[in-house]
Amino acid sequence: MKFVDEAIIKVIAGNGGKGAVSFRREKFIPFGGPDGGDGGDGGSIFLEARTGLNTLADFRNTRTYEAEAGGKGLGRDMTGRSGADLVVPVPVGTLVYDVDTQELLGDLVKAGERLRVAQGGFHGLGNTRFKSSVNRTPRQSTPGSAGERRSLRLELKVLADVGLLGLPNAGKSTLIRAVSAARPKVADYPFTTLYPNLGVVSVGEHRSFVMADIPGLIEGAAEGAGLGIRFLRHLQRTRILLHLVDVMPVDGGDPVRDASAIVSELVKFSPELAKRERWLVLNKIDLLPADERAPHCAAIVKELRWKGPVFRISGLSGDGTRYLCQKIMQRLEIIQKTSPPDSLHTEVE
Repeated sequence: MKFVDEAIIKVIAGNGGKGAVSFRREKFIPFGGPDGGDGGDGGSIFLEARTGLNTLADFRNTRTYEAEAGGKGLGRDMTGRSGADLVVPVPVGTLVYDVDTQELLGDLVKAGERLRVAQGGFHGLGNTRFKSSVNRTPRQSTPGSAGERRSLRLELKVLADVGLLGLPNAGKSTLIRAVSAARPKVADYPFTTLYPNLGVVSVGEHRSFVMADIPGLIEGAAEGAGLGIRFLRHLQRTRILLHLVDVMPVDGGDPVRDASAIVSELVKFSPELAKRERWLVLNKIDLLPADERAPHCAAIVKELRWKGPVFRISGLSGDGTRYLCQKIMQRLEIIQKTSPPDSLHTEVE
């Protein structure tokens, strides 16, 4: 399933610089002709598609982008300095719309592709430009034109980088609320989540990933029980699976049996999916006394014979979640560098 990430931004190109009114004044030349230079052009704004960006999360914080204005013209026929263009990085696959006209301005589908979204203002003319045989001392100049202003809607259809799987009430929705701005429903009954929820997790400037909260699975899900195969399919589009296990089930269940049941469903549904990189996340450790957390979690890992990464967290208190997200981001960056783009997701219809 593709999710849509959107952001509204304002772009303001630089104004053109004003032309100068000046006359040549040197020793022995008291009445020289006009020598006012033109102003500089204003900077334009470009959007550039870049790899390594997965979401539009950074545009939630910075919404206005303004390019540099052109400098004023000077005497001695000196032209003002042109304003620098502003290049704004966006993820590959970003669609750009004009908010006012709803016009599609461009679709940045290749890394390095650029789209000019705001034209810088043109330079003003100095009085030298107005000199003629009948007007030897022109005193007029022109101001530079204003830079283009636009409100843009950026739209990115993204696939989740990280999928959460686990039994109902394993704490998946609580985790995604803790690490992102997503606000899925959280309650103490099974199947609180009926549809996949998407959260953008930011771990620094231009470093973020997409996490999908998949509805809880039960035994028989591969055959369609519960919310069934409909949501197992979403997991095939992720790069990393986080297998959440409640270390202290409220129903008195066995965490090891619960974790094994999920693995069994993955194997039944897709052996390939069962081999996907999967991390064990032992959740709700805040329910255990501090001195019992490490041995209790170690016993679960040992009984499961788990060989992959293991993390201990509390989605409710946030304990361990920041470290988990940092490790996920580091791993995703490695995957992106070493894997062909087409191999990262498998589409299943």
